[in-house]
Amino acid sequence: MKIAFVGYGKMGHMLESTAIALGHESAVTVDVFAKDAKVLVPEGDADAIARAVKESGAEGIIEFTHPSAVMTNIKALLPLQLPLVVGTTGWNDKVDEVASLASKCGGSLMHSANFSIGVNMFYRIVEEASRLVNNFAEYDAAVWEMHHNQKADSPSGTALDIARRVMSGLKRKTEIVTDEFKQRPQPQQLHVSSTRCGTVPGTHKVFFDSVADTIELTHTARSRQGFASGAVHALENLKKFIDDGSLAKGKIYGMSDVFPGMF
Repeated sequence: MKIAFVGYGKMGHMLESTAIALGHESAVTVDVFAKDAKVLVPEGDADAIARAVKESGAEGIIEFTHPSAVMTNIKALLPLQLPLVVGTTGWNDKVDEVASLASKCGGSLMHSANFSIGVNMFYRIVEEASRLVNNFAEYDAAVWEMHHNQKADSPSGTALDIARRVMSGLKRKTEIVTDEFKQRPQPQQLHVSSTRCGTVPGTHKVFFDSVADTIELTHTARSRQGFASGAVHALENLKKFIDDGSLAKGKIYGMSDVFPGMF
């Protein structure tokens, strides 16, 4: 597949090299700042990005840029009607808007807070653990994450996904709190805290704590390679399933749609 890479920072470089290693072709790399990108576009010029992708002959797109740019990019790229995988986080509150745009223009988008296969297995482990803990009222819960100091948002999209999975099983938790507390947390509040330091690729922990003991579940990423491999495979499957009619055009999808039976 000829793939366009929108965003050519460290992650964009790894996505491109991973795709090539898996037998794909880099159709174009597009960025605002990276001088080694094939196409350098003015900041905020989404039309130039869409034009570069269209002229490259790409058959699929992977977008990994910045939360401040992702919605503008999605709005420009979806109408190209190419399978689009978005790895940028920070737009959960805009999912309905994107779904409406996809329906109108016939574009297809797949997104996830984290494309790592290991993280998605971790999601399932957290869901099952939360269901078990739900039977024992003495256990409280919390989520913590740590990332490198270049990450633009906090908490991570993955941490918020983990929190939602905790609440799906632990019914007494109904509210996510990401700010500092000025008073004692209420029993229904699930605290999600963040740390930014150094070059840490990503660590996520879930705590279940009681007077008697503490249970910790941890996922630690050693590099961004797991994300890159998962994103490329997600694009492969998205294109394949759209081409064979398993998935319809004009919709947005998640990991469970492009990896059926796994997540």
